Amino acid sequence: MRESGKLAARCMERIIACIRPGVTAKQLDIVAEQYITSRGAWPSFKNYRGFPASICVSVNDEVVHGIPDGRILKEGDIVGIDFGAMLNGYHSDMARTVAVGSIDREAERLITMTKKCFYAGFERAVEGNRIGSISRAIEERALANNYSVVHDLVGHGIGLDLHEKPDIPNFAFRGPNPRLRSGMVICIEPMVNMGAEKVYWGGDGWVVRTNDGSLSAHYENTVAVMESGPEILTRI
Repeated sequence: MRESGKLAARCMERIIACIRPGVTAKQLDIVAEQYITSRGAWPSFKNYRGFPASICVSVNDEVVHGIPDGRILKEGDIVGIDFGAMLNGYHSDMARTVAVGSIDREAERLITMTKKCFYAGFERAVEGNRIGSISRAIEERALANNYSVVHDLVGHGIGLDLHEKPDIPNFAFRGPNPRLRSGMVICIEPMVNMGAEKVYWGGDGWVVRTNDGSLSAHYENTVAVMESGPEILTRI
């Protein structure tokens, strides 16, 4: 899984290097698929439950699952890139939200704070803690900065399958709250909205948007719970 994570991180670097005004979402998808397959791996998202591309490209008020097509990225957009790689049977999964050219201060702050929400949760991914400690830390950081976290989508376990148990919510919850053990691998992925937390699914059945049209940012890593502490397997 470390090797799969390293491959995904290097692929993300290449995608980010291509993001600029005038590039299409489809061009980014081609870059990702060519890189992943040329390394003997497979894009985890391709054909997953019918998803037609190798990466998700979600722009502005799109939270996740945007299908990359011919639309052109514009100066001032923010774009979320989410994808995984399967290498030798093991999956990785990661996401980053990136500025397209120059963006306004509020959009930049949202991106920065979403990353900080991830690290607030990451620091709690310690053997013996419960999943809920990760979830509360993420939500508390977002709310303290006047943002909301999406409740309709959550993080997850990962390994031989792209999505495994346990779920990793980004908000305080009631119900089963498993304890973390050394050797578990999970995806921590705050999805943070500038406005309210409510979202809806678009007409294609995939893209998820904010109800109020506010900007949304996404930051995800594959994280191993180790005796020595949490380890990011998709670190750039």
